[in-house]
Amino acid sequence: MRRPFALLAAALLTGALAVPASAADGDEKFTIKDPRITESSGLAASRQHPGIYWTHNDSDDGAYLYAVDSSTGETVATITMSGVGSPRDVEAISIGPDNQIYVGDIGDNLGGTWPYVWIYRLPEPKNLRDQTIKATQYVVKYSDGARDAESLVVHPKTGRVYIVDKNEKGGHLFEGPAELSPSGSNVFRPVAAVPDLEATDATLSPGGEHLVVRSYFGAIAYDWNGGKIKKKERLGVPFLGQGESVTYTADGKKLMYGAEGADSPVEPQDAPGGGDSDSSSGSGSSAATESGGDGLTGNLKTGAIVAGVLLVVVLGVRGMRRRG
Repeated sequence: MRRPFALLAAALLTGALAVPASAADGDEKFTIKDPRITESSGLAASRQHPGIYWTHNDSDDGAYLYAVDSSTGETVATITMSGVGSPRDVEAISIGPDNQIYVGDIGDNLGGTWPYVWIYRLPEPKNLRDQTIKATQYVVKYSDGARDAESLVVHPKTGRVYIVDKNEKGGHLFEGPAELSPSGSNVFRPVAAVPDLEATDATLSPGGEHLVVRSYFGAIAYDWNGGKIKKKERLGVPFLGQGESVTYTADGKKLMYGAEGADSPVEPQDAPGGGDSDSSSGSGSSAATESGGDGLTGNLKTGAIVAGVLLVVVLGVRGMRRRG
């Protein structure tokens, strides 16, 4: 009887090793299944909840953010932002230091005529459940006049906010103040050209070393170079329909591309260079040290399950010896 028991233990051990890793990585293709999400216009990989992606609808949805579990495609939490009035054209989402979520209400469907737009900041919740969270609202203006934009990134180490405007002929990377002020206007100034691209979203790698800007049909990777970006390579993107979003995975090894529409797909591509050498330093808490519920993530969770399986094996063998 020992041989069947050993085979069973081996099967359990193999399953324990395989399942948690795929669930925690969050780098596999998935479909956003929530019927409320029909215009997913931004995407951000959570640092403290492995495998979770934050998204939102485009205009006219309200002050809502959705936490989507990439292992199932289901929404596991809906956040209602309070203290922000009525969002106008939410186009982007990014996670900065200390697990702060930044939401870019920066679109301008009137072709760049609104005198100001808004950015909202709120803490990412430690517990994923439906809840209302108070956000800080910032007024944003551009030094050279109003414009349309759909791309916002937050540097994971400095917390400085950047916007890439949307223009058929190419746009610019705009740098915000060193620290946003909730009173008065925050003036964003152009610091680098982003040519040959109608930007629909952008993402900074977790270590802050690389910037990727996407359009409907392509993307360009840059070395961040302290904000003085240097073009690295042009990237192919999967055709998913109206391509609107991109984010690095939490470990920086993949890019996840998304699109608008009901049941919209999210697909991975290898990140240029295979990710940062310091992929976990961009947040106050990394995915390896913090979780949203059971306190175990990644390797720790895998190790705990393996230890449990080994304990079952040891107890089973002892039991058989006693019966023998």
